[in-house]
Amino acid sequence: MKRETPWPDDGVILYDGVCVFCSGWVRFIAERDRAGRFRFTPIQSPYGAAMASALDIDPADPDTNAVVVDGLAYLRSDAALAILSRLPGWRWTRIGFLVPRLLRDRLYRLVAENRYRIFGKHEACALPPAGLKERVVTEL
Repeated sequence: MKRETPWPDDGVILYDGVCVFCSGWVRFIAERDRAGRFRFTPIQSPYGAAMASALDIDPADPDTNAVVVDGLAYLRSDAALAILSRLPGWRWTRIGFLVPRLLRDRLYRLVAENRYRIFGKHEACALPPAGLKERVVTEL
């Protein structure tokens, strides 16, 4: 799902900071995003909670990651594909947009609903690893 967004910052990825899988996703992106196009914000931070609210995502019960690119907000599987397809060497993932969103989002929701049980959960928002700290936005 993509839509125009009132969020003023571009290239910001909203993620669940206590989710082990989501934190791994952020590290995966950061390692491949050599140009530093993307920044990251955990939904548990003031900035992340404000962004979530602006995108109609419940900060207390996050069910999706999101990214704002070129003034558009992408959610669920669209967000993952929008991010991947902009990473060097991963442009080929745009083919995923050919799969109907209904199917993609069904798989996305299955993983999202079971992410803590399968991958685990941090007690608190995980601290970013060295070298990534300057790309994490937490304050408004």
